[in-house]
Amino acid sequence: MAAAANAAPKDEGQGTVTFNGSIIDSPCSITPDTIDQTVNLGQISNVVLKDGGKSKPKNFQIKLENCDTATMKTVTTKFTSSDSTGNGELLGITGTARGASIAITDGAGDVIKLGESGKAQTIQDGNNVLAFSAYLQGDGASSTIIPGEFQSIANFSLAYQ
Repeated sequence: MAAAANAAPKDEGQGTVTFNGSIIDSPCSITPDTIDQTVNLGQISNVVLKDGGKSKPKNFQIKLENCDTATMKTVTTKFTSSDSTGNGELLGITGTARGASIAITDGAGDVIKLGESGKAQTIQDGNNVLAFSAYLQGDGASSTIIPGEFQSIANFSLAYQ
């Protein structure tokens, strides 16, 4: 039994845990699960997108927590991207697919133009959910829809008032 007590311990696994984040000057925190998201728009028929047609919207949310509304009671959201369409209002796509763009809407279904703030949303003390949707839209009658894979990245920023 003494020999077992003096035996060198076995390495049964090891690793590293990295913690990161940021401290922001804001009345609310953004929940970690909604800071970086992927919204899967699915497989969309090219027929649906013909002549500016739209796919079915997919909902997504930005969740806020621990809000303190003592001084600021509303928030606006702005989406930006280096991938914009010719008119700069919708989110352009990259990949092999062509002839369509992504529209982002607020909870009421109104399109939020890239680079412009959406309508102000009232927030309350505690937790809040900012609701959005996104859909793929054909670029119009003069555009040819080319099937293939696509993706796009939008950044968002919040402004409290």
